[in-house]
Amino acid sequence: MKHIRLGTLDVSRIGLGAMGMSGVYTGHGTDDAESLRTVHRALDLGVTLIDTAEIYGPFVNEELVGRAVRGRRDQVVLATKFGLVSHTAGNGVRGTADSSPANVRAAVEGSLRRLGTDHIDLYYQHRVDPNTPIEETVGALAELVTEGRIRHIGLSEAGPGTIRRAHAVHPVAALQTEYSLWTRDIEAEILPLLRELGIGLVPWAPIGRGFLTGKIRSTDQFDATDRRLTNPRFTEENLRRNLALVDEVEAVAAEAGATPAQVALAWLLAQGDDIAPIPGTKRVSRVDENTAADGVELTADQLDKLDRLTPAAGARLEAEMSQLVNL
Repeated sequence: MKHIRLGTLDVSRIGLGAMGMSGVYTGHGTDDAESLRTVHRALDLGVTLIDTAEIYGPFVNEELVGRAVRGRRDQVVLATKFGLVSHTAGNGVRGTADSSPANVRAAVEGSLRRLGTDHIDLYYQHRVDPNTPIEETVGALAELVTEGRIRHIGLSEAGPGTIRRAHAVHPVAALQTEYSLWTRDIEAEILPLLRELGIGLVPWAPIGRGFLTGKIRSTDQFDATDRRLTNPRFTEENLRRNLALVDEVEAVAAEAGATPAQVALAWLLAQGDDIAPIPGTKRVSRVDENTAADGVELTADQLDKLDRLTPAAGARLEAEMSQLVNL
């Protein structure tokens, strides 16, 4: 597995997103044994970047990841996130941004305990807190760096102004945001800014929440509690229109002798040596498929075809979630 740098942090250029292992993404049941095998297989294949968050579960995903890396901690760049659970409001209010210094302190102690480690390699603010100046939040994170509790600071779904102000207080190693063949908004302003400042990019949903695999042809395939049912791109009309995009990806995959998921990841990797996507899965077979994208070399003609894909139909996020991004 090739490596890249997120700021000064060395990581495998394909990581592993652990969110779906705790039943967050779909309504299907969890299988901790298979999830543990999946993390172990990823490590065996050279993946170092494992991504989780306290909100996943909440809390149980960090516990699962902690169990998975026990005995192999020195092989792992552990990334987790805070800010969507308020530890200063009773028993914890979920789904509201809270990045006050007091909440940062409480959150990191819980994450360290659940992950079974004495430090977090990459600690992200999950969403920008409109009620706490980013300078205060990053100041609190900088103190944790000095204390050795965290090694690097990250932001997630932050806007250009916030990124620049945060980086002025303490170097930001990475921005996590959605970026894929069907979500390319960041190319206009955010990606150039990251490169100006020397900040790495960690794309989540790099395979379009599974859609770019070509396996999803109808919402009838989803469990009734699958979160994609509320996503604008998966409404019946938009999904039908977006199938044209998938067909184009499948055509390139046939040329390249790869799967559509591998092509989607290979395209991302070709966008620069400062990008480390974190495809999420809870299955060993998918880790095998995704990590093999590290060896897929797309031709200039294939990259050009992918750059000119039919634009996606529908907003990338639900209206409620859209209010928490690009702040």
